[in-house]
Amino acid sequence: MPVFEHQSVDVDGKPKKGVLEADTARHARSLLRDQGLTPVTTKEIGAEGCEKREKYPQQRKSRRSISSADLALLTRQLATLVRSGIPLEESLLVVSEQVGKPLIKGVVMAIRSRILEGHSFAVALAGFPQIFTELYCATVEAGEQAGYLDHVLERLADYTEARQKLQQKIGVALLYPLMISIVAILVVVALLTYVVPQVVQVFESIDQQLPALTTGLIATSEFVQEHGGGIFLAILMVILLFKIAIRREGVRRRYHQLLLKTPLLFRVIRGSNTARFTRTLSILMSSGVPMLEGLKISSRVMTNLPMKEAVEQAAKQVREGASVHSSLDQSKIFPPMMIHLIASGEASGKLDEMLERASIQQEDELESLITGMTGLFEPLMILLMGGIVLTIVIAILLPIFDLNQLVQ
Repeated sequence: MPVFEHQSVDVDGKPKKGVLEADTARHARSLLRDQGLTPVTTKEIGAEGCEKREKYPQQRKSRRSISSADLALLTRQLATLVRSGIPLEESLLVVSEQVGKPLIKGVVMAIRSRILEGHSFAVALAGFPQIFTELYCATVEAGEQAGYLDHVLERLADYTEARQKLQQKIGVALLYPLMISIVAILVVVALLTYVVPQVVQVFESIDQQLPALTTGLIATSEFVQEHGGGIFLAILMVILLFKIAIRREGVRRRYHQLLLKTPLLFRVIRGSNTARFTRTLSILMSSGVPMLEGLKISSRVMTNLPMKEAVEQAAKQVREGASVHSSLDQSKIFPPMMIHLIASGEASGKLDEMLERASIQQEDELESLITGMTGLFEPLMILLMGGIVLTIVIAILLPIFDLNQLVQ
């Protein structure tokens, strides 16, 4: 039975939102009136269709999306219920009753209605590509065909939780340096714009030559006062133009190549993309997805174009009979440790396990690298800020010292 999302008004004129099951939109409106509600809008959830486009569509941008934490919780609940032997449609019903957010509840109910209509779980998920990625759908399909849906859902729950934790760690690690940088810039601008001009007025009535440092500080302060707004607008314009230009594939590729050549930064970019690629391919391989399809899907989760194209080129070579590790090694982009682990996995027949080890190793190395960089950045930023403030103070005090000497 289709699921409808509605916006209604009760007898007191208060707006209400929710979801309900009904045969048609007209039936949904009738059910709402029976509940004493006046329907304003009723829209079928998943009405865009859940047929498999291509194989599985790439994730597209949409307002109807959920956070990684909600997706991890939803997947874990489903995995637990299915592993307990509860049929999938009943598991979805239980999850929809436990979920507090209307959006997630509506999506779960829509997926359940598609399954009751005869669609497979993977096809029902494909109706919401903005929530369930190609990796998610392909893994579920492989689990359904092999009869290990509970195991596959457990792996997906582990994957989403691990990704969420990594994102949180990186976000927390970068938050403090970002706040320090913003505060430092604001303090310097405030000193040059408001403090320095007030102090400089003291020297205007004194007929003496000011030190070069003080003269430079005054010139800098006047420049910031006169052109500060223009500089700010110019920075915003450059950022806007960059965002527009980066949409072009050629510009984006050159920019990503530049990132891979930037010291320190290339290790972060390479590490994050490698970890995402190896963990994705590990899940697909352990779920029974063919290697070529796994490489194709895994390449789509990578954000760096040169690395993504290297995986796509490796997939072509694997199709021709080459090994995975040798095909990936030809690009000279991926970390040697990952190549060695994949080679060991191919030789021992435990490629999925070696891929998982490679992802864990890359995630640990990435976390250590970011922690070290932020730990080094904080004292450097404090020293830089202290140096700027010290320079301003000295530039202000030098004329005062000269004046005292003239008085003596």
